[in-house]
Order: sequence, then structure tokens, then C-alpha cells
Amino acid sequence: MSQLVRGVIARAKGAPVEVTTIVVPDPGPGEAVVKIQACGVCHTDLHYREGGINDDFPFLLGHEAAGVVEAVGDGVTDVAPGDFVVLNWRAVCGNCRACLRGKPWYCFATHNATQKMTLEDGTVLSPALGIGAFVEKTLVAAGQCTKVDPSARAAAVGLLGCGVMAGIGAAINTGGVTRGDSVAVIGCGGVGDGAIAGAALAGATTIIAVDTDDQKLEWARGFGATHTVNARNVDIVEKVRELTGGNGADVVVEAVGRPETYKQGFYARDLAGTLVLVGVPTPEMTIELPLLDVFGRGGALKSSWYGDCLPSRDFPMLVALYQQGRLDLDKFVSEEIALDQVEEAFAKMHTGGVLRSVVLF
Repeated sequence: MSQLVRGVIARAKGAPVEVTTIVVPDPGPGEAVVKIQACGVCHTDLHYREGGINDDFPFLLGHEAAGVVEAVGDGVTDVAPGDFVVLNWRAVCGNCRACLRGKPWYCFATHNATQKMTLEDGTVLSPALGIGAFVEKTLVAAGQCTKVDPSARAAAVGLLGCGVMAGIGAAINTGGVTRGDSVAVIGCGGVGDGAIAGAALAGATTIIAVDTDDQKLEWARGFGATHTVNARNVDIVEKVRELTGGNGADVVVEAVGRPETYKQGFYARDLAGTLVLVGVPTPEMTIELPLLDVFGRGGALKSSWYGDCLPSRDFPMLVALYQQGRLDLDKFVSEEIALDQVEEAFAKMHTGGVLRSVVLF
């Protein structure tokens, strides 16, 4: 058996998305069908539409989602029908060399549902990040479902499924921000603001938000930034040093994913400081740094995969902090929209004015 539901697909590179009928199979072994309640519109979905990820069109877009498990397949024990879950795109395998070393957040064999969702004519869909959640119901691997407090607001906690978690984790998990640290965050979209919120949670005393958009810098203050720097007007490196006693930041989070901002982040660190790349570059980008500076400045240059998060550990903890009023996930939600407004939400990414549009079902 299967179900017919409405969802948003991208048929071809650069073409406007469309709402159409999706065929969702009943869950097989190790799979779950989730009724989606809310899904954020992430820049990664726009990358898929523009062909920036791969060319496996048509794509079923959407991945920052929360909803309720409707059905599970054979062998599924961690979740059951009726559970409220946040979806994640890195379901750990438990058996690869990273998992066996006790570092499952690096899992090298993450998995997705085995069966495929399709169009009515049988055309196989490629779900964004193995999820595909701009749809009334989606089929995922059961390991992609993480149970959280069912009283939490779906539009807010669903954002932990990608951007917000990537930012919080980049600061806390990858960057190791701790009390008393100075932190600079370059790029203050959803991921960057997540890093700012994470740094504030960890007890950083100086948190410098860097962007070229004054509105985004104002939002960054709401997440815990103590200082803001408009990169259009000043030298980022010199300003960060000025705000940190002439030394540079203990941790710099680069949430843009461009060579020029990465290089600025490299030099904006204190000696032996940490630079975390969480912004996603495109394939043609390269970086050149004097090897003597890499050696002489010391510290660590790290990449952050999904905030080095372990969903089973991090999602329930962060939802609890949200419910306690200690992590304001509601601030990330700029607007709530309908399924047929995703294309408009993509347009707003280019013009600014929104941090996250969230589709409600």
C-alpha cells in the first residue's frame, strides 16, 4: 500500500518549484512514515533547486522538520506511532569505524530510507538530504527520527534539524567554546545566529557578530552578540582584534563558506585559537594561506559537519533548554507560510528581511 500526499518538488535546475502529488510507500524494515507539522526553508533547499548539490532531479525539497510518527516498519524499536520527532539527516549506523571509536557524530555510513518516494507516474524522487519534508508525509529511516518533548512548538524545534543545530554545534561541539571565551561569528544567517546562541549558552563573555547587513546584525544581538561589526565599513581582522584586547578571538566561526571570509577568520583568531568552518563552499572554491602562518599561528582549523551533533544526545537537550526559556528558538522563525509559498520564501532569501520562513501543515 501507499499514500498520495501533496509536496514541493524541483523538476529542473533553476526552474520554479511546484506543488504536486507524491506517492509515499508504507514503511519497510527500519523505516518510518512521519506526518510533517512544520518544515523550515533552508538555503540548502535553494542549492538543490539551483543544481548546486547534484543533478539528481526531480528533488523533493525540505529537511528542517518536525512531526509525528504515523507508522513504522519491522525492526523499529526507538520510535513508535504517535511520537513527536525532529528529523535529522545523519542517522548514525553504529558500526562504522567512527561509531566504534565512540565518535558517532562523525559516522561515515549514515543512512536513509531504502524505499523511494515517487511521482504518480513512477518517477523516482531524490529527497533533500535524505528527508524531503516539504510534504504532508515523508518516508525516512527510523534513525532519522529523534523523539523530543511533544509540547514543544514544531515550527521552532524543527529548525534543529539543520541550520540552527549546525550553528549551535559549530560553537559548542566543534569549536569547544566555554565560559569566558571570546568568539567571533562571520555571517549572521540562521547558522551564524545559531553559533551566537550556542556561544552564549556556553558562557562566552565576548561574542562578536560580523555581517554586511545591519538588520542581520540587529537580530544577532537578540541571540546574544555583545558586539556587531558591519564588514562593509571596517577591516574585520583589525576590528575583532580591537574588541579582544588586540589579540583576536579564542574561537572564530565562519558561517559563510567563502575563501575571503575564511581567510579573515584565520587571521581574526588569537594565537592558538580555533577556526571553525561551518559555511558550505561550492566545489570550485580554493584557499591559499602562507604555510608559515598556518604553523606559526598554531591552534586548530576545523570543519563542522552538522555541528558535529549527535541527534539523540543534542536534540532533546536543546528542546529542554527551549522549553525552559534558555534558548529562544522562536526568534529564528520570521514567518509561517503555506506549502505553496516556498518559491516566495526562496526569493526572500535574496532580498533579506527573513531569518527563517517555516512551512506549516
